[in-house]
Amino acid sequence: MANQEQPKEWAKREAAVEKFIQVIAKNMNLYGITTSVGRLYGALYFADEPMTLDDMRDALEMSKTSMSTGVRSLAEMRMVEPAYKKGIRKDLYKSEEDWYKSFTSLFGNRWRHHTENNIEEAKETMEELEKLKSQTTDEKLIEQLDDDLYRLKYAQNYYRWLMQFIEVVESGKIFEYIPKIEE
Repeated sequence: MANQEQPKEWAKREAAVEKFIQVIAKNMNLYGITTSVGRLYGALYFADEPMTLDDMRDALEMSKTSMSTGVRSLAEMRMVEPAYKKGIRKDLYKSEEDWYKSFTSLFGNRWRHHTENNIEEAKETMEELEKLKSQTTDEKLIEQLDDDLYRLKYAQNYYRWLMQFIEVVESGKIFEYIPKIEE
């Protein structure tokens, strides 16, 4: 009887873990990471040992090319790192298990890129509007341009503030204000 119960218990464990991996994948989607890459991270996170691309392919039933691309993406975000095991020649990978570290890296990387683009776009728009303002005599248009430039200046200030926030997150100083919960 005990031998028959054990496989059922393991199947229940697998189902519970798979359900949580789906949650991880959905949450990572919020950061612009595809669901399949999120599932890959979840599989690596719950793996007892580092995995090869073949192991990942078998576990997730995806192509080796997809696994390779996914691992590369996760490595760039510092969520997966190479691992080594004596006697194994294939590349092995394991997940970064410090989610706080992963979040700060992922958040900083994604938000910095978009915020820098927004700062540049605001600057270019302001330059265009300033040039238009210097070339027109239409008082109503000048008034509108002044209002637009005020709004763009406000946006620039916000983006500068956001860059400071990103720095606080990336540097780890965020944990001075909101400590990690480690029990």
